[in-house]
Amino acid sequence: MNRIKEVLEEKGIKQTWLADKLRKSYNMVNAYVQNRQQPRLEILNEIANILEVDIRELIVSSKDK
Repeated sequence: MNRIKEVLEEKGIKQTWLADKLRKSYNMVNAYVQNRQQPRLEILNEIANILEVDIRELIVSSKDK
């Protein structure tokens, strides 16, 4: 599970913008956002860098469930 959707909403950023920055399709980014697919660690790190957040902000701890 990840918190990409929440961070995008907090920052007022659209999935299409993130897809463009990642050079990924909208469908792929949407799959990440909807937790249908988990990004590889390298991609998660790239998302954190693009969104200017610590990578830990994008991860849901098993303790949080």
